[in-house]
Amino acid sequence: MKPTGTDPRILSIAAEVAKSPEQNVPLILLKLKEIINNTPLGSSELKKIKQDIYCYDLIQYCLLVLSQDCSRIQGGWTTISQLTQILSHCCVGLEPGEDAEEFYNELLPSAAENFLVLGRQLQTCFINAAKAEEKDELLHFFQIVNDSLFWLVGGHVELIQNVLRSDHFLHLLQADNVQIGSAVLTVLQNILQINSGDLLRIGGKALHSILDEVIFKLFSTSSPVIRSTATKLLLLMAESHQEILILLRQSACYKGLRRLLSKQETGTEVSKELRQLVSLLSPTVYQEVEEQKLHQAACLIQAYWKGFQTRKRLKKLPSAVIALQRSFRSKRTKMLLEISRKKEEEDLRLQLQLQRQRAMRLSRELRLSMLEIVHPGQVEKHNREMEEKSALIIQKHWRGYRERKNFRQQRQSLTEYKAAVTLQRAALKFLAKCRKKKKLFVPWQGLQELTDARRIELKQQVDDYVRRHSGSPMPDVVSRELHAQAQERLQHYFMGRALEERAQQHREALMAQISTTVEQLMMVFWHFRET
Repeated sequence: MKPTGTDPRILSIAAEVAKSPEQNVPLILLKLKEIINNTPLGSSELKKIKQDIYCYDLIQYCLLVLSQDCSRIQGGWTTISQLTQILSHCCVGLEPGEDAEEFYNELLPSAAENFLVLGRQLQTCFINAAKAEEKDELLHFFQIVNDSLFWLVGGHVELIQNVLRSDHFLHLLQADNVQIGSAVLTVLQNILQINSGDLLRIGGKALHSILDEVIFKLFSTSSPVIRSTATKLLLLMAESHQEILILLRQSACYKGLRRLLSKQETGTEVSKELRQLVSLLSPTVYQEVEEQKLHQAACLIQAYWKGFQTRKRLKKLPSAVIALQRSFRSKRTKMLLEISRKKEEEDLRLQLQLQRQRAMRLSRELRLSMLEIVHPGQVEKHNREMEEKSALIIQKHWRGYRERKNFRQQRQSLTEYKAAVTLQRAALKFLAKCRKKKKLFVPWQGLQELTDARRIELKQQVDDYVRRHSGSPMPDVVSRELHAQAQERLQHYFMGRALEERAQQHREALMAQISTTVEQLMMVFWHFRET
C-alpha cells in the first residue's frame, strides 16, 4: 500500500527509475543522497522520506545495483560507495510497517552481505592496483563501505551475528595489507563495542577463526597500528567475556600466548593495553577470575534460592493472614459473647436482687400495716397464723423439691417400666391376632355321625316344616339359580368379613402407635418441665 503525502522528489525519482534503462538507474538513485543530506537528522520528515523510499522499492533497486558487476555500473566505485551510504542511511531508523518480517529477515541480511562482498572486491582491486593514487582512492572507497557497514550494524544490532559468521568477513580479516587489515580490525572493534555478547553466539569455529586471525596479526606484523588495534581487540574480548579469557588461558591452541606477549612487551615499547592483557592471562589473575566466577555463581544460586523462598512465603502469606484474621475474629466474637453473657447474668442477678428486696419491703410494709390494724391482744394469734402459713409454704416447696429429686432418680426405671408395658401390650396383641387367625383357618373336621333316632327326629321336623309351608312346586332351573345366588351372597359375606377384620387390625395398630407417641410426648414434657 503506497503512503499518502509522498514527497514529489521521491515520486520523480521512482518514475525515472521505472522508465529509464538499466545502466542509468545507479545515477538516478544517487539523487537520493542529496534529499537525505538536506533533511535534518532525527526529524519526522526524514523518517517519512525513508518510508517513501522503501515503499517505492528504491532500497531494493539499490541492492540490485550493488549486487551487479562493478565494471558495468556508470561511475564505478564512486557510484557504488555513494549507493552504500544511501542504503545504510535509509535502512537505519526505517519503520517498515506491514513488511517488517521481509525487511528484517531478508533485506537487511542481504544488504550486510553485499557490503562484505563489495569489501572483498575492493580488497582484490587494491592488491592488484599498481599506482599509489589508485590505491589511495580504492582505500578511500573501502573505508566508505566499511563505514556504511558499521552504520548499518549499529542501527540493527541483530546483524552482528550475520557479519561475524560470514566467510567474506573472515577473508577480509585475513588480509595481509596493513591498511586493509587495520580498517577491518577497527570495524571489528567498533562492532564488539556496540554489542560484544553476540561474539559467543556465533559458534566455536567462527570464534576460533577470529581469535586466531587477531593473534596472528598481533605477532606477525611489524605495523604498530595493527598491533595496537589487535591488542585492544584481544583485551576487549577478554575483559568482556570470561569464557574467552578461560579459552585463551587453558586451550592448547593458545598455549604460550602469555609468554609471547611478555616477550613482545619487553622487546618493544611498553603499552598500557599489552600490560593489561598480560596481567589478565597471568595465573594469579586467572585464579582470581575463577574465584570471582565461582563467587558470582554462588551469588546467583543464592539469589535464585532466596527468591524462591521469598515467593514461597509470599504465596503462603495470604492464607496465613486469612487464618490469622479468622482466628482473631473468632476469638473476638467469643470474647464479646462472653462479655455480653456476663453482663446479662449480672443484670439478671441485679433484677432478682431488686425483686427480692422489693418483695421483702412489701411484705414488711404489709406486716406493719396488719400489725397496726390488729388489736394488741390479737397480735400473738396473728403471728402464729403467719408462722403456720410460712411453715406450710416452706413444707410445700421442700416436698416439691424432694419429689422432683426422687422422680429424677426413678425416671430411668420408670422409662424402662413404660417401655416394658408397651412391649408387653404389643406382644399380647400380636399373640391375640395369631390365635384369631388360627381360629379362622381351622381345617375341616367333618360332621358328627347322626344316630337313627336323630335322623328320624330331623326327618319329622322337615316334614312338619314342609307341611306348614306348603307352596307351589319350584322348577329345577329356578332352584339352581337360587342356590347360586345364595352361594354368591355367602361368598361376599365372608370376603367383607375378612376386610373388616383387616381394617380392625389396622385401627388397633394405629391406636397402639398413638398411645406410645402420647406417652413419649408426656415424658418429654415432664423432662422439660423439670429442667
